[in-house]
Amino acid sequence: MKIKILALGKSKQGFIEAGLQEYLKRLSKYTQTEFVILPDVHLTKTNSLEIVKEKEAAILEKYLNERDFIIALDENGNQFKSIEFARLIEQQKGKGDIVFIIGGVYGLSQKILQKANLSLSFSEFTFTHQMIRLILSEQLYRAFTILEGKKYHY
Repeated sequence: MKIKILALGKSKQGFIEAGLQEYLKRLSKYTQTEFVILPDVHLTKTNSLEIVKEKEAAILEKYLNERDFIIALDENGNQFKSIEFARLIEQQKGKGDIVFIIGGVYGLSQKILQKANLSLSFSEFTFTHQMIRLILSEQLYRAFTILEGKKYHY
C-alpha cells in the first residue's frame, strides 16, 4: 500500500514545510508516501468560487485512479479518534493505494467529494489548507505507530 497526498497550492510557510518534511521522513519507515503539490486556481472576475473549485477538480481528477481508496479532507467529513483512523488505514492494506485530497483555499468541489470513498474532517475547528497538510502527516505517522505498537500514541 502506498499513500499519496494531493494538495492544491504551494506552501509559503516555512514552519509548515519543515514539519511536513519531518513527518514524511518518519512515515518512510512504515510506508511509501508521495506528496504531490498541484497548482491552485485563483479567484478572478471570470473565475467565480464554483469555477475555481471545478477547475481545481479537473486538475485533481488527473491523479485519481478507480482502484485507489480516496479520502477527501472536508470540514463536513467524518471524524475519527486516532485509533479508529489507524484501523481505517489497516483495513486498506492489500487493497490498493490510499489517496488523500486536500483542497485549496475554497475547499473541494462536489464532484471530488462524490468521487471520494470517505470524507474526513480532523476537527470542528477550521484549519487552513496549508496547516492541514502538517496535521494529516502527523496523524498518518501516529496511525502507523499505533499499528506497529510503537510508543508515540499514549
